Amino acid sequence: MAADGGGSNIDNSRPNGKGLLADPGASGQDKTDGFIRQVKSKSEITDLIRSSTFTVSDKAHILSMQKFGLRDTIVKSQLVQKEEDYTYLQNFRFFVGTYNVNGQSPKECLRSWLSHGLQAPDVYCVGFQELDLSKETFFFHDTPKEEEWFKAVSDGLHPAARYAKVKLIRMVGIMLLLYVKQEHAAYISEVEAETVGTGIMGRMGNKGGVAIRFRFHNTSICIVNSHLAAHTEEYERRNQDYKDICSRMQFCQVDPSLPPLTISKHDVILWLGDLNYRIEELDVEKVKKLIEEKAFATLYEYDQLKSQVAAKAVFEGFTEGTLTFQPTYKYDPGSDDWDTSEKCRAPAWCDRVLWKGKNITQLSYQSHMALKTSDHKPVSSVFDIGVRVVNEELYRKTLEEIIRSLDKMENANIPSVSLSRREFCFQNVKYMQLQVESFTIHNGQVPCQFEFINKPQEDSYCKQWLNANPSRGFLLPDSSIEIELELFVNKTTATKLHSGEDKIEDILVLHLDRGKDYFLSVSGNYLPSCFGSPIHTLCYMREPILDLSLETIRELTLMPLWAEDDGSQLEKPMEIPKELWMMVDHLYRNAAQQEDLFQQPGLRLEFEHIRDCLDSGMIDALSANNHSVAEALLLFLESLPEPVICYSAYHNCLECSGNYTASKQVIATLPTSHKNVFNYLMAFLQELLKNSAKNHLDENILASIFGSLLLRNPAGQKKLEIAEKKKAQEFIHQFLCNSL
Repeated sequence: MAADGGGSNIDNSRPNGKGLLADPGASGQDKTDGFIRQVKSKSEITDLIRSSTFTVSDKAHILSMQKFGLRDTIVKSQLVQKEEDYTYLQNFRFFVGTYNVNGQSPKECLRSWLSHGLQAPDVYCVGFQELDLSKETFFFHDTPKEEEWFKAVSDGLHPAARYAKVKLIRMVGIMLLLYVKQEHAAYISEVEAETVGTGIMGRMGNKGGVAIRFRFHNTSICIVNSHLAAHTEEYERRNQDYKDICSRMQFCQVDPSLPPLTISKHDVILWLGDLNYRIEELDVEKVKKLIEEKAFATLYEYDQLKSQVAAKAVFEGFTEGTLTFQPTYKYDPGSDDWDTSEKCRAPAWCDRVLWKGKNITQLSYQSHMALKTSDHKPVSSVFDIGVRVVNEELYRKTLEEIIRSLDKMENANIPSVSLSRREFCFQNVKYMQLQVESFTIHNGQVPCQFEFINKPQEDSYCKQWLNANPSRGFLLPDSSIEIELELFVNKTTATKLHSGEDKIEDILVLHLDRGKDYFLSVSGNYLPSCFGSPIHTLCYMREPILDLSLETIRELTLMPLWAEDDGSQLEKPMEIPKELWMMVDHLYRNAAQQEDLFQQPGLRLEFEHIRDCLDSGMIDALSANNHSVAEALLLFLESLPEPVICYSAYHNCLECSGNYTASKQVIATLPTSHKNVFNYLMAFLQELLKNSAKNHLDENILASIFGSLLLRNPAGQKKLEIAEKKKAQEFIHQFLCNSL
């Protein structure tokens, strides 16, 4: 779609795709030792934009070439080290905007927000939150509002320039758009876009972040748009959301020998969004009075983001401009009046823009009161950012010097490294609790490439519960790198650790290209948990799992599913697992009227506390936020190796959805413990629905959440079709609306 009537779309992939690729058929190539430089005339660039494809130029192209031998890696590495020898800084103007649109469609022209400056920006980074608040979008991800707001932005870009869309990325209601002036399109490369959901179970996309990273000339840039947890008191959950986005947002590199890029590994980071930090310690009237007096500096002293940054809990190393505008939340939609609803939310600077990096000058930071569609006001920030541009002649000279010195070094000795340690012991590993051990590789006098390699007859260099970060890389002479070994047991790996089919033992092989192999030993012990244990196994565990011998746990975990019903077991099992009862009972007593139950995530430390209480049987010590217990219940159901509705019944359930009598008959065929758990959960959910006026739950929400946990496709990781998801939802929906 054209932006401003004359723009183009230079994004050839889907909104969640992998960005722009170099055009292998481009002409005008000039080669030096295999390193291709693209030389394009103005007419060629125009044609490339018009045809929605383009080739990248300058070092951006060289570093993205699909040449990954050791020699090429050394050249790339030294080009990066000597960057200042062949580049110069040039300022480009960036517009960064954020707008929480409260699920509304665009009703106003956006030019007062997007084009308020005299000078047309070189780059636009435009983020939205709450693009669509419908439950369909939350569960099935499609929304017509993506196209509506994309068109509104494209129509609102500065009229003094022509723009090309580089990328659009959306996760549920969080959307980020990147545009550049057409004349800059050929200097954009390595475009990647990723998403991180931080909603319930750490994956729902109603909260979280989306990001686009790219190289502009010779500078790497990452734009992040995030929507963090709501409510004044939930600043710790906002902090957790921020940390999750930072740790989980990873971008693939063109060179497969290099580890994924994180947000922090960029020259420039621009972070925008509804960060949801509020004003605390002041009542609503006092906040409004300070705003009326335009005493923004006084009000800012009570801003949660300010205090959390000062405590180094979030956004360490980031900068934010001075807040000289009134809070952007919460207004009555269609007006400039503060919230007059029953909740009467206190005004807050929810919508923010921060940055990190060198050579960045903020020119403006403001809200835009003229736009009244939402209960938020949009915010914009304009920057001049110094981008490194290649001087062709100096680049050529630097490259030739590197190649000459490399030729002299080519026949040097075999590479060798020293390792700070080779044995690693992970003690008392717990379910979903990361443990990290690190070591240092120090290189000798020869450049080397290292990689952890697969052992014979194995599909991976390590077991599923282990990960080396980075698992491969490159070292210059006399340099070092720290490697972290991360051990994390989850639903995929826990059951075999319980059954004794696996144990915390592994050997890693660290291989040097043209050099020798080094062997690392990993050992440890895993503390069994109810998470990852089969339902029927837990029903036979009258004692807490941590009080049982490993041999007993192994035997019960390996017990066949139908053994409880064939009379072969001497001891009578409990009807349902006691751990399930503990969580449901806690929620029944404390959370029946809890707003947003099963839709808002809990705190990670509280999950660990809940897990420990369940595994040790310390029910009286269970003290946690209702949302944390609700999320723990969902994680428990997700961790079951055999879902509540057994895999063998999956297709029958889908066929019966819509026929309640037939559906009940399928449930009746389940093993006794699975049938009991299903009926118990349905009875509990029906109780919650009796309080829907307070907790705002309805049958559709609960059917969507529990449908994907109780009914799981036997094919495992295969992505479900929307029709299949809807049938699973419909199957559960019947049991919520009818007597059991």
